[in-house]
Order: sequence, then C-alpha cells, then structure tokens
Amino acid sequence: MVSGQNGGLASFPDFIHRVTHKKWRSCHKSAIVITSVPVLDFQYSNMRQCGVSNMDIQKTAASDARVTRDNALNLTAIGYTAQSGRWRTEAMRSHASPRLLFVAKGQGRLTIAGLTSGYGPNNLIYIPAHTMYGYEVGQTVFAQMLTIPRAMAPEWPDEPVHLRLRDVAAQKELAGLFDNLERELKSSRSGHGRAAHYHLGILSVFFERMQGLTPADTDKDRSRTASARLVAAYSDLVERDYRKKTGIAGYAAALGVTPTHLTRCCRQTCGRSALAILNDRVLYEARVLLRESRTPVQDIAKQLGFTSAAYFTRSFQQATGMTPTGFRRGGAPVPAR
Repeated sequence: MVSGQNGGLASFPDFIHRVTHKKWRSCHKSAIVITSVPVLDFQYSNMRQCGVSNMDIQKTAASDARVTRDNALNLTAIGYTAQSGRWRTEAMRSHASPRLLFVAKGQGRLTIAGLTSGYGPNNLIYIPAHTMYGYEVGQTVFAQMLTIPRAMAPEWPDEPVHLRLRDVAAQKELAGLFDNLERELKSSRSGHGRAAHYHLGILSVFFERMQGLTPADTDKDRSRTASARLVAAYSDLVERDYRKKTGIAGYAAALGVTPTHLTRCCRQTCGRSALAILNDRVLYEARVLLRESRTPVQDIAKQLGFTSAAYFTRSFQQATGMTPTGFRRGGAPVPAR
C-alpha cells in the first residue's frame, strides 16, 4: 500500500499525481507531467497482481511510452520522401497532443477529420489532439511539424484551423517565431527548454491574432455541411475504436445512417470510402508498432482486432507488398510527425 501525506493510506491515482507533479515542477525542459520509472513499475506490478495478461501489460507500457514521447515539445522538418516512406505523412493517424503544421513552401492536399483541402506556402494548420489527419508532401514542399504539449493545449483552439497568411509582414513574423523556437530547442544554454516553451506561448498569441485578421476560409464553410459533420463524427469513432475491428455497418449504425450513405459522404468530403479510411488508420498503427516496438507480430494482430496472425499478415502484405516481418526489418523507426 502507499502511505498518504498524513500517515494514512493514499489512493494509487493520488500517489501518482503527487510524484509526477513533483517531477514536473523540477523539469521545465519538457513542460509535461513525466511519470517516474518507479511509479510505472509499481503500476505494471499492480496490473500483474490483478491478473492482467503480459500482452496487455506490454500494450499499456508501449502506449505510455508513446504518449510521453508524442507529448514533448518538438519541431520536425518535413520534406519529400520516396514512395516507400510516404505512409509516414499520408496515412491517417492522430496524437495524444495537438500539432501545428507550418508550410513554408510548396503545395499539396491534407485531410483532417475526414475533410480534404489544399494547402500552399505560408499556411498554418492546427490539428487538435486525437484528431485523425494525413497529408501529401510533394517534391517542392518544405514544412515543419510542431508538437504542442498537452499542458499548453488550452491556449489553442478546440477545433482544426487552417490559416492562409497573405500579408508579407505576418509571414515574416511567423518565420521569425519558428526560427526562435527552433534555436532554443537546439540550444544547450541554460534555460533553453523553458525559453522554447515561452516562444511557443508567443506563437499561440500570434495564431490567435491571425485568426481574427484572416478572412473566412471556404474550408470552414465546407466543414459545416451535413456530410462533413457526419464524416468528422465517423473519424472520431474510428480513432476511438479502430482496434476493435468494428465493421462499417457497425460504425454506420452507431451514427444512425446506412453504410451506403456513410461511404457516399466520405467520398464527397475526402474522396475515399469509409472502409478505406478505417483500413488506412489500422495500417498506420500496424506500421508504427512494427517499427517502434519489439511486440511479436501475433500480438500486434490481436491488438488491432485481427482474428489471427495469418489474417493480419495477408491483409498487411496485400496493402503494402511486404510481410509484417519484412517491413519490420526494412527501415528505421518512425519519426514523430
């Protein structure tokens, strides 16, 4: 059992809160709640005592590590990649913390919450946490993806926002903000982590101001149509339940529509069928698990709702041209984007 502050017994969640809060107070570089290793070990030991299977414990541990990594303030450069690596950007995925995509040059298409639109130079695209998205990266594109820690998410919008900056002064200001942020993230000087988070705060103010000055976007009007709202709701359900191997009929029933109507709306908003969106999300997760973990293929198959490892292997090979084991051996870990 865990001792409380007054000598009594504290609940496990309260114990975690106190330890992680203390840890966070002493670590400004990440500005996130970092759970210490002893607490995690205690958590997993407690799960074993409660009869949780080793596979489920491994799944929880991998998820905890991924959430912690995805939540740290980070800036990643994005450019054109070969065909074999395009899934890293184009496949549907989401994160536990928000993302901000800054396109410096080039153009392409992106899909957020089931709605596809174009992007171009000097565009800022905000993607809330747990919102599915994917985007094309052409040969002329240079962009940066900013990971926003969850602790700072309240300073940003609740919904996706796409800003197209046309004012030259605003474009220069934005470039300067990203330069300052990147410089502090790469710095080894004292307080660089704290300075980087302050620059992120200034960037959130800039974003808020630009929202008030930028003319209304036609994409916002499109997102308010009945079809777009339905597909956005479907995307949310997919993100929540894609591991359960729920069929399109089940998702449609949960949304109160027929599978045919759901697919028709998906094609209207993003040019894909409902099944293609679902399969894309599952396939992305499979690729990440294969590249980022040592979880056996049969366990990955179970985690993603496949009835057998053989069925998972056939589905994966049909979509990628490679077996899961071949894909695992064929490349480096997935960068955070």
